[in-house]
Amino acid sequence: MQQHSDLTCDVLIAGGGPTGVTLAILLARRGVSVIVAEKEPSIHPLPRAAHIDHEGMRILQEAGAADAVLSTSRRAARYDFLNARGEVLLRFEGADRIGPGGWPVANMIHQPSVEAALRQSLEAQSTATLYSRWEVDTFAADEDGVTAQITTSDGTRTVRAGYLVGADGARSPVRKAAGITFEDLGFEEPWLVVDVLVDDPSRLPSANLQVCNPARPTTCVLMGEGRHRWEFMILPGETPEQVSDHAFIEKLLAPWNVKGAVRLERKAVYTFRARIANQWRKGRVLLAGDAAHQTPPFAGQGLCSGLRDAANLGWKLAAVVQGESPDAMLYTYQTEREPHLRATIDTAIMMGRMVCTTSRWSAFVRDTKIRIGRALRQLPSGPPEYPPLSTGVILAGSAGAGRYFPQIIADDGRRMDDQIGCDYCIVSSDDLANAELAPFAEHLRAWFDSHAIEAVLIRPDRYVFGTGAIERLRDAWQVATGLQSI
Repeated sequence: MQQHSDLTCDVLIAGGGPTGVTLAILLARRGVSVIVAEKEPSIHPLPRAAHIDHEGMRILQEAGAADAVLSTSRRAARYDFLNARGEVLLRFEGADRIGPGGWPVANMIHQPSVEAALRQSLEAQSTATLYSRWEVDTFAADEDGVTAQITTSDGTRTVRAGYLVGADGARSPVRKAAGITFEDLGFEEPWLVVDVLVDDPSRLPSANLQVCNPARPTTCVLMGEGRHRWEFMILPGETPEQVSDHAFIEKLLAPWNVKGAVRLERKAVYTFRARIANQWRKGRVLLAGDAAHQTPPFAGQGLCSGLRDAANLGWKLAAVVQGESPDAMLYTYQTEREPHLRATIDTAIMMGRMVCTTSRWSAFVRDTKIRIGRALRQLPSGPPEYPPLSTGVILAGSAGAGRYFPQIIADDGRRMDDQIGCDYCIVSSDDLANAELAPFAEHLRAWFDSHAIEAVLIRPDRYVFGTGAIERLRDAWQVATGLQSI
């Protein structure tokens, strides 16, 4: 095979899925040169991920893809957990409302449309390029960077990069080559996923459903425009071949009375797992998305978690590459993200174990406990909140440090992030009279008053670094990051 001339870049990303492309955009917008190596010839045409939350949409906003994604997504007001008789066990409402990220709380998506929007935004970045049919074959890391051999349709290429990011999925060749192992969190269940095209939406549920029926635990959720999804737990003794048979799928869908209303688009058997990589960074090699962690789908946080990785890592890696921050700051990536990810997975496992009960007695006990909880008004009104950052690049001890800073929407529809830009910034109570912030002043002032502070430093990923006096924030930020151009 022909050997082509070397290429160089600041960051080489293995994997051109949503996590890898989002990270590439966020880096390129900060002036970092990026090559994305994607082994597939084009975007996978069938749906996979189903949901992006308000925080994920805010990240896509920075990446220039949120409006396009919103235009093809759908929203359901409710997320219901039903028992075998169809009675509501739990009901989470308000998923169609605007969340703290400034976008609807839950957006049911068509992943190929999301990826198309991201790639269109990537094409507009002058310092980033995605190459299809490129697969990172081997790499060698040293103190100054990584040299990767890449197999392409035209021959072998050599790429020299400052850093290599493995965003190459759950089977991640980059993770394996780096010798990074997984911690298994003890959840493994095989499910059949059935995606359909919808011809008559009036005959399908308008809410997202978890059917906690021990005879066959089932998920039924909206997807992007014109689509719907069912997931059926595979029972002991059943094989993937058996449940994937068209006649078997028709039997599974029969109780939903959708024959003639839908057409099968995709069927796939997945094993839902919960795992976290023990190292997200090993020298010049980093992991993101499914390469770093896998979560069961019950909380809808798989794709969202990868987007959060990109948002956390993007600004830090850019600052390090450009010599503004010390390389050691990259270790805060896992320090900050892992506790949040563990909480995400814990929530998904909790939901999954509630759904995946196949014992009638256990289901009866579960339903009884929930009825008692409802009578005592002790049931949650929604999934538990994820923890704030407790360590890393924060000014510990200051009010609100490590918490997610809400995005305010003005009366005319403008979102605050579009006004303040994608960099870190200090906002003080005195700034609220400025024309730039005036449309958001009322809500900002309420946030300031609730924390009894005079100024806040907001990180690029929209978490609060710290609050307090402006000069103290500037000094503390420079000590923590090396960045000082505020």
